[in-house]
Amino acid sequence: MSVATANPTAAAGAGEAAEPILRVRDVGVVYSGSTVALDGADLDVPEGQLTALLGPSGCGKTTLLKIIAGLLEPSSGSVTVRGREIEGPGPDRALVFQDFALLPWATVLDNVAFGLRARGVARKEREETAQHYINEVGLGGFEARYPHELSGGMRQRAGLARALAVNADVLLMDEPFSAVDEQMRRKLQEDLLDLLKIENKTVVFVTHSIEEAVYLADQVAILSRRPGRVAKIIRPDLDRSGDVDAIRRLPSYVELVDEIWASLKHYVE
Repeated sequence: MSVATANPTAAAGAGEAAEPILRVRDVGVVYSGSTVALDGADLDVPEGQLTALLGPSGCGKTTLLKIIAGLLEPSSGSVTVRGREIEGPGPDRALVFQDFALLPWATVLDNVAFGLRARGVARKEREETAQHYINEVGLGGFEARYPHELSGGMRQRAGLARALAVNADVLLMDEPFSAVDEQMRRKLQEDLLDLLKIENKTVVFVTHSIEEAVYLADQVAILSRRPGRVAKIIRPDLDRSGDVDAIRRLPSYVELVDEIWASLKHYVE
């Protein structure tokens, strides 16, 4: 495990981070003229890794994710992807919603192909691409089903496949597994780790769960109580090369969960 200060350029030690693809610099957000949601948030997101945003309720995790997605403009500071400042939604970022956000009148195939259709990709190509990612997330055979015919876990897999299909540089995930039961949540976590071994995507993942953050993340960014800022960066350095289910049995995993709770509990009211 490596621990860095709130300085995003601090050395990460043995678990050295890759070159950042996304940089958050001095980002602040003020709502309604007086409510300060974020104040001076700084973060580097390494390419090809999963960064979890973890912190108490109301600390600005989702607000920061919306700024990165281009859905919300910061009151101050900047966010860049590959050196280009974000000025709104763009094809370099794809968002996986907490509530699945599937089109109820469209099949799984059409839902997964939706982003490609919006970009003007020809029907044959977009359906082949959609089919590829449907298979990757384990939904092969359900292409013609509608969202109401799927379980919550299956709907979330469809949402993930749709985000992967557009081949964005950065996947943004806002508590994507919170709407399913604990058993399905664990299965989706395992599936996500297995999928990222294949896809090698950069992910920013919002969660309230310390266990989920440690299990999934290459880097955990701990946000302070509102007004939120990145108080600490932790790099778990867990061995994810083998059976992902074994991660939770590692003594280092348990110790890190306890350590992060010790860092967070004074923020919890």
